[in-house]
Amino acid sequence: MSKIDVKFAGESIGPGAIHDLRLPVSQTFAGDDISLPLRVVRAKEPGPVVLVTAALHGDEINGTGVVHDLMFARRPELTRGTLVLVPVVDIFGFETQSRYMPDRRDLNRCFPGNANGSLSSRFADTVFQELVRKADYVLDLHSAATGRTNFPNVRADLDNDDCRRLAEAFGCELIVDGKGPESSMRRSAVEAGVPTVILEAGDPSKIEPSVLEIGVRGVMNVLSKLEMVDDQPKVPPYQTTVRRTQWLRGSVGGLLRFHISPGSIVDKDQPIATNYSVFGEQQNAIVSPFDAVVLGMVTLPTVRPGEPICHLAVPDLDIDDIREALGEAKRRDPANQVRRDLATSMVVEDAPD
Repeated sequence: MSKIDVKFAGESIGPGAIHDLRLPVSQTFAGDDISLPLRVVRAKEPGPVVLVTAALHGDEINGTGVVHDLMFARRPELTRGTLVLVPVVDIFGFETQSRYMPDRRDLNRCFPGNANGSLSSRFADTVFQELVRKADYVLDLHSAATGRTNFPNVRADLDNDDCRRLAEAFGCELIVDGKGPESSMRRSAVEAGVPTVILEAGDPSKIEPSVLEIGVRGVMNVLSKLEMVDDQPKVPPYQTTVRRTQWLRGSVGGLLRFHISPGSIVDKDQPIATNYSVFGEQQNAIVSPFDAVVLGMVTLPTVRPGEPICHLAVPDLDIDDIREALGEAKRRDPANQVRRDLATSMVVEDAPD
């Protein structure tokens, strides 16, 4: 696909131009415009329009760091097409470091929006009509929710061939299959014919160096796949699809001591965490019910009955093949570096005998 007439925020973008724009999305109590910052980079040659969005939840700013890097530190040299970079979508939540909009709604459950609806619904409608529908492909960058961290993974509807190609090109080890939640931007975009995938990586309220590296590399990989840049794609040590995930939850309240970290490869019955009382008495052990990769986990060591502890992914690739591939990866490979970095979010120790 290619666009001849490229127009954003009411401004036409000519071939070879770079424009920094503001897209009005709402207003303050005083009636002043609230707008989203965006940069539009157009090559001289026509080609696809790729939209990269971050902070759809206002406290998930790892993606903001990725987009900021692409704006200033590692600018792609486009050979064709158009790149639209939006460092912050939920500008309200970004200002208050909150996941939610001022009307207490989750913006990522309000798409495709309604021009006559609630504050969040109107906001979503503007984003959808003025950004998403004008794109050929969308990369949406997320982090975990408060008190959690995610090992970098791409999520996509693998029944959609274009989404599958985007997900594989991004270059994460894990590709989690699914359409996404109802009324999420990703699901609504795909239903509207705009292939969209999301990156889930790292902690909220942080810009983490190794997550930043994986995010920038992923966007560049997609641009390379679409022949929009001349860079060679960077491949992970292994890549597998994931069609089943499961959260392990606490059965009693207490303090957790973890035995694994994000990205760990675990075997069936391997200890994940041990629950202790406030007096240090061992209460129970949480073990993996199957061979898996640790997709995400809590960073807070306190737990109540029913609360999530660890998110496990069942890979389609054999677990021993994954171990072998990781063992052969260079120590400084981002795949290994992000494992070391995310492990610093919690105390990890050997399981008790």
